[in-house]
Amino acid sequence: MGKKLIILSFILSLILSITIVSLTLLNSKKSNIKATIIAAESISNVVIHNLNTFMVNDNMHNSKAFINSLSNIKGINNLWLVRSELLNDKYVNSQRHPKDDIDKKVLSSGLAQYEIKEDLTKTTMRISIPYNANIENGVNCFSCHNVAQGDTLGAVSLDLDIESSIEGELELVYLIPLLIFISIFTIIYLSSRNIKSYENLFDSLKNSINEASTGNFDLIVKPKILNSEMKDTIDKYNNLMVILKDAFVDIEKRMQRFIGNKSTMSSNNPLEESKDIILNLSNLYQFKKEIELDNTKEEIYDRLAQVFENQFGIESFTFLEINMNKHKMNVVKEVGNTFYCKEYIKENPELCRSARTNNDVVSIDYHNSCPYFKEKDKYHYCTNIDISKEVNLIINFVCKTPSKLENLKDKISFVKSYINEAAPSIEVKLLMDALQESAFTDGLTGLYNRKFLEEHAKKLIPHAKREEFNIGVLLLDMDHFKAVNDEYGHDIGDKVLKELARIMTECIRESDIIIRYGGEEFIILLVGVSNVENAMNIANKIGKRVRENEIDVYAGNKLKKTISIGLSMFPDDATSLDSAIKNADIALYEAKNSGRDKVVKFNEEQISSVDLF
Repeated sequence: MGKKLIILSFILSLILSITIVSLTLLNSKKSNIKATIIAAESISNVVIHNLNTFMVNDNMHNSKAFINSLSNIKGINNLWLVRSELLNDKYVNSQRHPKDDIDKKVLSSGLAQYEIKEDLTKTTMRISIPYNANIENGVNCFSCHNVAQGDTLGAVSLDLDIESSIEGELELVYLIPLLIFISIFTIIYLSSRNIKSYENLFDSLKNSINEASTGNFDLIVKPKILNSEMKDTIDKYNNLMVILKDAFVDIEKRMQRFIGNKSTMSSNNPLEESKDIILNLSNLYQFKKEIELDNTKEEIYDRLAQVFENQFGIESFTFLEINMNKHKMNVVKEVGNTFYCKEYIKENPELCRSARTNNDVVSIDYHNSCPYFKEKDKYHYCTNIDISKEVNLIINFVCKTPSKLENLKDKISFVKSYINEAAPSIEVKLLMDALQESAFTDGLTGLYNRKFLEEHAKKLIPHAKREEFNIGVLLLDMDHFKAVNDEYGHDIGDKVLKELARIMTECIRESDIIIRYGGEEFIILLVGVSNVENAMNIANKIGKRVRENEIDVYAGNKLKKTISIGLSMFPDDATSLDSAIKNADIALYEAKNSGRDKVVKFNEEQISSVDLF
């Protein structure tokens, strides 16, 4: 810094010197020009006065000698007279014609004219002073010449050397910079002790600030030579560093409470880490406010997926809901088509290592952390979040390279903070779904109830008409079910109904719907069944399975039951679902009257045989 100060002082001195010298020379030049003009006017007045004297005394023959004597004066390079054409002819022998344009301008304008000539060796002034007609000192120009007042009779022309006046100024050109340099370096020398102290203070502050920008808040060690102002500055700076360090450490600790485990990011700069944490918390707060307004859990999963993709740059992941009690798995959302272990855990979701251990499962070197992730050129990170007492949310992240997996590990604490914020809202939506489902399901068998049938039919029938597909309506009734309750009790009766519900569920497709219609009556809607023959086959299959099924009652006793089924087809047999159910009921009545344990297809002739009232 000392060298910089000297160089800066030198440049400053040079600029200041050039400025002062330039201003001095400019002012000197103007002053010299003005002084030279005044001198020329004085010489002109002397010449004119003496010429008038020679003329009055009729002594003009001595004028030439007088002019020559003036030309020899130092500073006057040349002097001559110029006469106007207005003078009388008797002076023709002494007529002096203009030498140059300056003389001509003076004779024509009656005003003084001058011109500065400069070269490397000297500076001169060419000047002409006019002599105008007037009565002066007893000399009457009008007595000899036919001229008017103010007419220009002639001019005194001179070449003057003005170098002599500049020489003094040139001495200042050398003297002023020297004085400036001496003054500035004298000041620097006298204040060098303070300058060195300030230089050390500046270097200490610069180094400390550089370290602080990387997260190192070390204090400045006080130099030995300090004045009171410097000591106060360092004390305040050190106090600021202590406050900043404590503040950032405290911020980091408090923020970690919101995001879970400490991030594994390689940066040790608390400034950068705090910045990242605060930014993520701001985004997290916005995310939380948005999911509170979402209507369904699917909307929440979509929003969470957008955060993973847009904010964290994660390309491939899958959301799984696993109910360990019911051994069910639901793939809620899949991004990137990388759910490679699906075929292994689809039927047995309890095999999922993350769900089973309730821990994160991550790809590791040399052996498989999860036996069901078999992609050798891919890397996974599975994490488990408890959504409710029964449902676990498993998020399966898949990375293409080890570096991307490491990057995901660095971000996982922030990623989990979003998952943790979403979990309560997802749980609420699950509870709402369960509540809605409970309103539409039978508590004993878990099948849909009559209310569900009423609501679902509003959408199903228009859809069937629009797409032109069939619906087979099976109305089932347990034969002599009242006798089971009377002989074995309602517990066994409930068990019989549950067994029937299980058999029906196993015999139909996922697209078909089973409804407990009331008591021991059930309705099965065969949605999109191709024809009546296929519907009859399904009904007969259910009847056969029920007939062969043995139910344990007590003390090793077995119970077998049968069912009667009425079949009606929509839209072949009816124009509405209610009509189709009534027709199936008529067919069921026919099945019971004709011996039970059979399937009867509805036809129009059955209507006349049924006592509707």
